[in-house]
Amino acid sequence: MYKIAVMGDWDSIFGFATLGLDTFPVSSPEDAARKLRELAEGDYGIIYVTEACAAGIEPQIAKYAESKLPAIILIPGASGNTGAGIASVRRSVEQAVGSDIIFNN
Repeated sequence: MYKIAVMGDWDSIFGFATLGLDTFPVSSPEDAARKLRELAEGDYGIIYVTEACAAGIEPQIAKYAESKLPAIILIPGASGNTGAGIASVRRSVEQAVGSDIIFNN
C-alpha cells in the first residue's frame, strides 16, 4: 500500500499530520530535492509539495512528470497561492484529454 507525503515549510504542512499524512519539513532547495528523491524512490504514491518549495526544485519535479507514481501535486502554502498548483493541474488535464477543460469565469 502506498503512503502519502506532504513536503514544504513547517508552517504550511504541520496540519496535515493530523490527517494521518507523513509530513516532511524542508528549509532549502537542496534539502527539498534530496527529500523528494527519497520519497519518490520509497513507498509514496502521492507527494504533496507546497508551491514555494516546488519553485526551487522544478527540474526534479519534472523528472517524475511522466511517471505513473508518484503523483506530485502542488498545493498552496502558508505564504499564499502562487497559481503554480492550478497551472500544474491544467497542464495535466490538457495532456490527459487533449484540451483545456478548466475555464476561468
